[in-house]
Amino acid sequence: MYNMKEEYKIGLDHIDKQHEKLFELANKAYMLLKDEFAVDKYDKIVEIINELKEYTIFHFKSEEEYMESINYKGLFSQKLQHEKFINVLQELDFKQIDENQDESLIKVLDFLNDWLSDHILISDKFIGK
Repeated sequence: MYNMKEEYKIGLDHIDKQHEKLFELANKAYMLLKDEFAVDKYDKIVEIINELKEYTIFHFKSEEEYMESINYKGLFSQKLQHEKFINVLQELDFKQIDENQDESLIKVLDFLNDWLSDHILISDKFIGK
């Protein structure tokens, strides 16, 4: 289960709320994985991935605009990390997802887990300081 914990807050309300939404999307994927009554999860997986793509584009734009406004010296590095995240989502193989739905959900969740813990706790923490 994915929940936004206090340790993930960077001290900027608008970014913390956006990060919370990312945790909600990860939790939505987790709940789908655990739904043993859903035989074919493909449509819901695609829906979650599309929502994740749309929301992260919005979030990264918002975060980068804030970093620009404070002349954040790590902006370039952040942009590269954001671009890499979007590329991973863009390159997902939907045929593979359809053929191995639970395995694909696990891979997406592993990716999100790494991103949420590593990126927020390491990279984004500096933005709030």
